Amino acid sequence: MPELRSVDDQLARMLAAAAPLPPERIPTAEAAGRVLAEPVVARVAVPPFTNSAMDGYALRAADLDGLPDDGLVLPVAGDAPAGAAPATLPPGAALRIMTGAPVPHGADTVVPVERTDQRPGPGPVPARIRFDERPAIDRNIRRAGEDVAAGDPVLAAGARLTASALGAAISVGAGEVAVHRRPRVAVVATGDELDAPGAELAPGRIPDSNSPMLAAMLRGFGCEVVRLPATSDSVDEFVAALERGAADCDLLVTTGGVSAGAFEVVRQALEPRGVEFAGVAMQPGKPQGFGAVELGGRRVLAACLPGNPVSVFVSAHVLVRPLLARLEGEDAQPARVRAVAAHGWSSPRGRRQFAPAVLSPRVDGRLEAALPHALGAKSHLIASLHLADCLVVVPEGVDAVAPGDQLDVLPLAAAR
Repeated sequence: MPELRSVDDQLARMLAAAAPLPPERIPTAEAAGRVLAEPVVARVAVPPFTNSAMDGYALRAADLDGLPDDGLVLPVAGDAPAGAAPATLPPGAALRIMTGAPVPHGADTVVPVERTDQRPGPGPVPARIRFDERPAIDRNIRRAGEDVAAGDPVLAAGARLTASALGAAISVGAGEVAVHRRPRVAVVATGDELDAPGAELAPGRIPDSNSPMLAAMLRGFGCEVVRLPATSDSVDEFVAALERGAADCDLLVTTGGVSAGAFEVVRQALEPRGVEFAGVAMQPGKPQGFGAVELGGRRVLAACLPGNPVSVFVSAHVLVRPLLARLEGEDAQPARVRAVAAHGWSSPRGRRQFAPAVLSPRVDGRLEAALPHALGAKSHLIASLHLADCLVVVPEGVDAVAPGDQLDVLPLAAAR
């Protein structure tokens, strides 16, 4: 029996074959979820001008010198509204100012309205204003550039644009950003036993749950997905489907037909074309294939997954998702956390187990992981898979997990 390849070796081979996709420039407001191909450098300072941090009154602190503590009163010369050019503060007066409005020329402090004899809210400009206390200079003023100066680096190439990163990029003047193109991925399930979802099942037939599940996961990972119709165990039919539907894709992901049986259509079709098939020391997901094939004159990467639904789910997270991250120019290493096993279960010695599990907090502040099905971590138990929000990683040298064992956990994306 051939020696199993380690998970790390298989993933390293996959990542080595991939390169970031070409960049494209798009409006920053439309770039949520995309990965930067170039760094974002501030074109404007943040704040872009010195402004008020509070609704209140702008003044010169020295204009209150000589006034008694119970008579800190100044005339109000008008408003300094948000969105207007900076006003000029007359000597010996105050200006009513709104949060975010430019601080008037000559003002050096802002007193919140709550620290005056005026009520907060809309209303006419008062003729005079009484202050509760003498303000310190520079109080409640946000200086231009105190967050970011023009020319400062803000976001690095390889960063994924979250909502907050999007806001930061726009705040520093980036109307457009260079991002890597989204991977275009073709998905196809194989097998004579597959029927369309919802079809009346004849004896020996099962619904194709793999390709809809996988397509949904890949869309959640940020891909453009082309879902091909499920094919039979005919090599000619399978290859024709790929030529028709996957030739303009960056990645082909197949399910089923990769093991050592008599009807392994994916292996029969793609092994002669350069895809390497191997046993990987993981559970579930032992039979795997990966390589590059020529379709329509283009080089298309091919990740060939097993047919059992949980194997597909786990393989997509452990192997395909890091590959997609590499194509998008992002760090391919997923974050891990530690959790305590809520109960015991078995694991095949010599293979790294990725057990779908449910995380919950314990009273001691640690996380606890429990398998969602009483039968444990088996590759056909799809009905409870939707409950899982993590994969518990059991090392190769462990054949039994005991309650209280501390293990690495891969939190799953929202697209699980």
